[in-house]
Amino acid sequence: MAFLSSLKQIATVESTSIAQEFMPEFFKLVLGTLSLPIDLPGTNYRRGLKARKIILTILKQLIEKRRGNQESHKDMLAYLMSKDDNNRYKLSDDEIIDQIITILYSGYETVSTTSMMAVKYLHDHPSILEELRKEHMAIREKKRPEDPIEWNDLKPMKFTRAVIFETSRLATIVNGVLRKTTEEMELNGFVVPKGWRIYVYTREINYDPFIYPDPLAFNPWRWMDKSLESQSNFLIFGGGTRQCPGKELGIAEISTFLHYFITRYRWEEIGGEKLMKFPRVEAPNGLHIRVSFY
Repeated sequence: MAFLSSLKQIATVESTSIAQEFMPEFFKLVLGTLSLPIDLPGTNYRRGLKARKIILTILKQLIEKRRGNQESHKDMLAYLMSKDDNNRYKLSDDEIIDQIITILYSGYETVSTTSMMAVKYLHDHPSILEELRKEHMAIREKKRPEDPIEWNDLKPMKFTRAVIFETSRLATIVNGVLRKTTEEMELNGFVVPKGWRIYVYTREINYDPFIYPDPLAFNPWRWMDKSLESQSNFLIFGGGTRQCPGKELGIAEISTFLHYFITRYRWEEIGGEKLMKFPRVEAPNGLHIRVSFY
């Protein structure tokens, strides 16, 4: 669902026609990027390389098709292809394709997996679910049943934001961030040369008991202290000038999903499927739940 939504934002009209061929190849590409870079037959890395070639072909055909008609579109692809005078930097086709892949890669799995893990944690902690439900029922009471939530409705969702942060801390979707030293530096007695690439393992930081007391506990209330968001060790969304640009959009998407899900339904887990947190957060066989009206 999250992937199709992202694809629709990129290419509104064509998303339906390319989705069937595009999606399986994109998932192969994702697995390839998370594997050892050993190019041998049968490996995820080899399948990822092949998938990228197919993806490039699909996107090149899409761009050529757009150029061949005069229809006006209001989506991400139209913006990237824009030759308007206000667009100071004209992108080449290769750059457009790289941007599309980057947007899809960084946007769909983080939202969908965090949403899944929030459902899991809320199921396992009924008192937290009840507190969250109170917050959202208060919003619904001010609306007619058919009224959607709006941007201003997201602002009062303080406990929702806390639930999302705590879910992201315990189930760290992006395990680390890459940085490059611009000059030689010393860190804890070790000299790090200029030009070295540094991998900051954020998952370990999120489980540090000195930063988060009782780190294995699912405790959204810890995030009601807003100062936690401004600390330098808050790296759930990266940090500095390269912080995730989709942070607030992702929070809004998950908040919207939780709003409708917990105000309309109750659920119970069935099957007891295994969840993995290393090397990446995933449910290999899915998270199976039985849903009924609330």
